[in-house]
Amino acid sequence: MSRENGFVIVGGGLAAGKAAEELRQQGYDGPLVLIGDEAERPYVRPPLSKGYLLGKEDRESIFVHPENWYRKHDVDLLTGTRVTAVDPHSRQVELTGGRRMSYTKLLLATGSSPRRLTVPGADLDNVLYLRRVGDSERLKAAFTPGARIVIVGGGWIGLETAAAARTAGALVTVLEHSELPLLKVLGREAAEVFADLHRDHGVVLRPHAAVERVTGDGTRADGVQLADGTRLPADAVVVGVGITPNVELAEAAGLEVRNGIVTDERLRTSARDVHAAGDVANAYHPRLGRHLRVEHWANALHQPRTAALAMLGKEAAYNRLPYFYTDQYDLGMEYTGYTEPGGYDRVVFRGNPAERRFIAFWLSGDRVLAGMSVNVWKVIDSVRALVESGASVADAALSDPETPLDSLLP
Repeated sequence: MSRENGFVIVGGGLAAGKAAEELRQQGYDGPLVLIGDEAERPYVRPPLSKGYLLGKEDRESIFVHPENWYRKHDVDLLTGTRVTAVDPHSRQVELTGGRRMSYTKLLLATGSSPRRLTVPGADLDNVLYLRRVGDSERLKAAFTPGARIVIVGGGWIGLETAAAARTAGALVTVLEHSELPLLKVLGREAAEVFADLHRDHGVVLRPHAAVERVTGDGTRADGVQLADGTRLPADAVVVGVGITPNVELAEAAGLEVRNGIVTDERLRTSARDVHAAGDVANAYHPRLGRHLRVEHWANALHQPRTAALAMLGKEAAYNRLPYFYTDQYDLGMEYTGYTEPGGYDRVVFRGNPAERRFIAFWLSGDRVLAGMSVNVWKVIDSVRALVESGASVADAALSDPETPLDSLLP
């Protein structure tokens, strides 16, 4: 089958792999090319900071599809190949070396990259990031009993790598620029749960920390110098200070870019026949009435169906609520919904946060905007339904463990 004038997917992660699968499931039987710049076929990223990093999952488990799936489904998989330009006018992509390939429909699932630390010494060998499978393997090698690990950033990646390092027996310090890890994401009440969890497992949390430089011998890092004069010895430094959407191709092609590639609810970009999905897409969310870029696994898993349907000219709109999860030590958490800092009035708990077994609800007025379950299972679908319903709910009913959540639905 010719590669020319077919559907082209650019990206090597979950969104790209699932988009190829959805296109075939929806009946597209034309030429389909998937182009990724990594040597690996498309794989899933959450295990890189969870099961794979902890040694609980083997390498094969991280891939979106078995190796022979692409051949069986006539998907032309080009790994280790970079797309250097997109020309929406001629409907072509350009690959490394200048080769051009025509498309009838294009999906950009280019994902995101870790924000880099910009202080002196940040380029030393054992200053580590986590985004790709090789990164996870380097972290695994660094997390040994007694190793001194300094983690810059108290977000999800920082805390998940801290848990993995402590589980391996390393000595861990987490540097957080605000008062508590996850404070901006979850608010004080829930953020304190995670702070206490890590303290109880021997992690040293340093709030209001500003990194001045990474110290070392010119090749390897041996510590982190803080602005207050403190120097923390380190055998490895892990940086988890957020990610940046990979919009360079879209920007150069003249697509609308604003905190990601701007799309409508059908994941169509400002260029005809060009779609975007996953971390890179700043998509209009009809349920929330605003554009939203979500950097979590569930988005990359579910958005490709909408993108595939839209590429095939079928009706579809992506309105699924954001969802994410984490596993740290003996704590498992699921969260669904959306709130902005200052966008809610209060948090109502069902259960005792100190026992790390509870459900939390973020409310504005009498409406639930988001919910989180911690070590309470098989409730997240009910929480999602409650958020989606827009029902008026009393705090007393939310906090009462004897009141089934489904009974609060209209």
